[in-house]
Amino acid sequence: MPDQDAFYLVRLLAPRPSFMADMTEEERVIMGRHAAYWGELLAQGIAIVFGPVADPKGGWGVGIVRVPNEEAVHALRDGDPVIQSGRGFSYEILPMLRAIYRS
Repeated sequence: MPDQDAFYLVRLLAPRPSFMADMTEEERVIMGRHAAYWGELLAQGIAIVFGPVADPKGGWGVGIVRVPNEEAVHALRDGDPVIQSGRGFSYEILPMLRAIYRS
């Protein structure tokens, strides 16, 4: 990808703080689709890293993505099966001012 691409930190917020400990079977299936979606973004070189974060206040997911523009990161969010599920998940999207990384 060209150097003018932008990097974003995306934070996936679950529908409730206890989600990681008490997700239902249906939610577990949705999370499996979410992980596969992000695995494909990783394989394409769009996601740099992703995974769950064990926050004592309530777990959440994090990803660092490299995309051409802000519209592209919003499209990634909108394509995520957890967002499409309508089950109360949401994203925080934060632009990185500078990214230092190993390619």
